[in-house]
Amino acid sequence: MNTLLQDAQLVLDAQKAAAHVGLQSDTIIVNGGRPLRGRIDVRGAKNLVTKAMVASLLGDTKSVLRDVPDISDVHVVSRLLEIHGVEISGSPESGTLVLDPANVAIAQSAEIDALSGSSRIPILFCGPLLHRLGHAFIPDLGGCRIGDRPIDFHLDALRSFGAVVEKLPSGINITAPNGLKGANIELPYPSVGATEQVLLTGVRAEGTTELKNAAIEPEIMDLIAVLQKMGAIISIEPNRVILIEGVEKLKGYDHRALFDRNEAASWASAALATKGDIFCVGAKQQEMMTFLNVFRKIGGDFDVEEDGIRFYHPGGDLKPVVIETDVHPGFMTDWQQPLIVALTQAIGTSTVHETVYENRFGFTDALVEMGADIQVHKNGLEGGNRRVPRRALEQAAVITGPTKLHGADIEVPDLRGGFSHLIAALTAQGTSRVSNVGLISRGYGDFTGKLKKLGADFSFEA
Repeated sequence: MNTLLQDAQLVLDAQKAAAHVGLQSDTIIVNGGRPLRGRIDVRGAKNLVTKAMVASLLGDTKSVLRDVPDISDVHVVSRLLEIHGVEISGSPESGTLVLDPANVAIAQSAEIDALSGSSRIPILFCGPLLHRLGHAFIPDLGGCRIGDRPIDFHLDALRSFGAVVEKLPSGINITAPNGLKGANIELPYPSVGATEQVLLTGVRAEGTTELKNAAIEPEIMDLIAVLQKMGAIISIEPNRVILIEGVEKLKGYDHRALFDRNEAASWASAALATKGDIFCVGAKQQEMMTFLNVFRKIGGDFDVEEDGIRFYHPGGDLKPVVIETDVHPGFMTDWQQPLIVALTQAIGTSTVHETVYENRFGFTDALVEMGADIQVHKNGLEGGNRRVPRRALEQAAVITGPTKLHGADIEVPDLRGGFSHLIAALTAQGTSRVSNVGLISRGYGDFTGKLKKLGADFSFEA
């Protein structure tokens, strides 16, 4: 797809996402330079909630999911489930969804295709639909432009279970003429999505499935908790091994989702960059320990309390750090983007080694336009005392500060990069025009309402 078509699709996706959550406009005007102060609520994790919604397809009875965030990805997955026959009551606005899969059916490909550009979740429907109906169809997949996210891991895993995969011009047709059988699978990389695929497929496959080199993120553990409530038998073994004993049937679940640690880290970064003080209600220490260590090294401070975590700039100078992103329990790739904005205000040179995605520094172009001193090394940097093994796709960003940021016209490129642009606009002196903010609503529930609570000065463009 050429650049013009990509840009047009990005704008369309942003507008669709904004419409899902009722944003007044896809562009906001931000008057920066004011500290963000106050309390906000952090609901369930986007990366768990949407997968738990898919898991409801596997049950014979209703499922209840609590602490659901009002984000566009939840609206998209709700619609995908509804066109597959799942009856949904409750709402993301209320925070609770009731999902009844009694009448699951094959959806029309045109209906799936109309939603596919907004989410990569459809690929995870494969296992549950193969168990329920013996057939699944997946159209071309959309999502953020942060690098290659091949679905080969997913398709190879499904083939291991006995699925027959047929690639068509309109998408991917998958059948299981002989049913799905347990398999021994080893991932070349601990992919979160592929691990979710194996879990959602293996729980009702005949026999035992052994998954090696699995992802073990907190959201994966919470999905396993959901599946266990449904009747699955899943054990976590040493060295990233997960064993799944297939069962014939599963029931619905009642589950309160794990909090969104990515959202909490993003607001923490906003507090640091703007010299503010933000209490994230619902945030918990254990899932954020790696982030908290780096936050403290930079010069930020935090108080862990019973009902959340307070993140604040204690005064004084911020210090440079070296960050290497990695799979859990390492430093999450989703954390580095918002934190880079704060690092533009640190005295000295910071280095961020991105080892998970090969194109996650595209958002820094806008920061440079706003006055930041950031050099991106597209082939990474050699040498240094590295803890994370170097990967062929990795890049590095070198941030030298402190630099004064000034207002600018910004186009949001993706979910996390978009929130980083928003932080930069809030930090900068002067006025910024931030467009494509609908993409931010894919993972940040009521972010404009939370900005108002924190005292941000912004307005929607007519």
